[in-house]
Amino acid sequence: MNADALDPMERLLAERACERLVIEFVHRLDLGDPGSVAELFTPDGTWQWPAGDRRINGRDALRLYFGSRPSDRLSRRICTNILVTVDSADTATALTYFTTYRVDGYSEGLVPPQPPVQVGHYEDTLRKVDDTWLITTRTLHLAFAGPTERLDEPAQS
Repeated sequence: MNADALDPMERLLAERACERLVIEFVHRLDLGDPGSVAELFTPDGTWQWPAGDRRINGRDALRLYFGSRPSDRLSRRICTNILVTVDSADTATALTYFTTYRVDGYSEGLVPPQPPVQVGHYEDTLRKVDDTWLITTRTLHLAFAGPTERLDEPAQS
């Protein structure tokens, strides 16, 4: 079945489920258990960055990667312009713009405003597996990027 054969309500529900998956990803990274992000990928899922030719394959490797984030990291991602294209009843793509604010060395309280450390977009391929939409590949494209500041280190000028 191709995308044109989908009932409009099926298409709408698929689009919303895929949008929610994109949002759940950043929610788990910022406010939940980062290692659990791996469960949002298919078992053979991939996270990749074309710049630097970096690639992480499979849930176990993804769980280790995301679970190894510093415990004192404070981050917030803002996602917008989520464009989901449903290709069939069980495949879709998504393009999402994001901005990441992040510091390490966080313990509590408010952090003085910082510029974003990343601005870019995600390109996702998504697949419906056992009635659940999952990420097959997520490709991270950065337009702007800088280092993550440590709060307990003096600022560099």
